[in-house]
Amino acid sequence: MRKRRPILAAAVLALALGALACHKEQPDAFGQLSPDEVQKMVEAKQVSVFDNNSQDRFNKSHVPTATWLQFDEVKPTDLPADKDRNLVFYCANEH
Repeated sequence: MRKRRPILAAAVLALALGALACHKEQPDAFGQLSPDEVQKMVEAKQVSVFDNNSQDRFNKSHVPTATWLQFDEVKPTDLPADKDRNLVFYCANEH
């Protein structure tokens, strides 16, 4: 019998389907961000960025400052301790 994955991993998979962020103005809302918006947030150090692509793809290229996270093995300790921090998850979403 296959072991069940944590609910957190399923949530991260759902987030990784596009570039999504939690906005402070609407803490329970998710929205899509353009690459330019993400770039501005990264430059202003207002966001933590997580790449959910394969390790090989991440090694070839990724958003500056991005942290690689394997989408199906994310642990709460992988995320910032600051609960008010904006988070962006992205992947190529290729098959």
